[in-house]
Amino acid sequence: MDALASLLYEVRSDGALFSRNIVTPPWAVRFAGRTPLTLVSTLRGEGWVVPGGDAAPVALGPGDVAIVVGAEPFTLTDDAGLRTRPLYVVQGPDHCTTDDGGEISADLMLGLRTCGNSQDGPTVLLTGSYQVGGRVSARLLGTLPRVLVVRHGGRPGPILDLTVAEITRDDPGQQAVLDRLLDLLLLSTLREWFAGPEADPPGWYRALGDPVTGRALRLIHDGPERPWTVTALAEEAGVSRATFARRFSELVGKPPMAYLTDWRLALAADLLVRTEATVESIARQVGYQSAFGLSVAFHRVYGTRPGRHRASATRTAC
Repeated sequence: MDALASLLYEVRSDGALFSRNIVTPPWAVRFAGRTPLTLVSTLRGEGWVVPGGDAAPVALGPGDVAIVVGAEPFTLTDDAGLRTRPLYVVQGPDHCTTDDGGEISADLMLGLRTCGNSQDGPTVLLTGSYQVGGRVSARLLGTLPRVLVVRHGGRPGPILDLTVAEITRDDPGQQAVLDRLLDLLLLSTLREWFAGPEADPPGWYRALGDPVTGRALRLIHDGPERPWTVTALAEEAGVSRATFARRFSELVGKPPMAYLTDWRLALAADLLVRTEATVESIARQVGYQSAFGLSVAFHRVYGTRPGRHRASATRTAC
């Protein structure tokens, strides 16, 4: 599994809100569902993402795909000054209200997975929200801006076309089909954005293209359980220990062993939540010789013990 795929392993659409919005000016739609990741595409027309706080509004043109990062509410609108009251407020999956929390008008329900104020409106928006879990995914999402945009569809374009064709269908298993299409849209959008000149990807992502550091990163990601040392990684990369250590630190932003520790502990944190494996078993899966060794490192970085982390995650899920 490559680094981007593994970091997105816990970012999945699973029955989450997925909708098409057809609107005519003036219009605004508020998203207050507290989902940590939302994909927005202007299938037709244009508008603005107004993220709130100190972040500036971001313009969306026809065919653009945007990702809004963070659980804070945001607004899609045709007026960056937010002078239009929202048509409705998206509170969560299949749950929309008026701006003051009341029931929305039946006139705003335009069809299956479709809302808005005009069936023939000049602006058509596609939105999908994602649940995000795990320390591994957080390593990626924590490096992204509040709003990122891929202009005119780019590589996600064909997937977007397929998704649009599926929106109004109601066949057996339809939600699962749409969820997987949204997963593909997210992954292809992020990959396209990372490749663009406006992106500021994390050091590890840029370093993947380096023949020396990239090989070491892939070895770490694919085999965290192996007893890696700086010397062993340098030998695999085909350079001296000193050259490897310097190059890795310069490109990734931290020394090899510090990166390895972060990666192992992030994997351990996710395994504690996703599986019922013992702490001893998880410790060995991520490269620690004992549960005690993992527990010491885990507490040093996360401020809690592995068992408490698992128990806390279980209570939250319930």
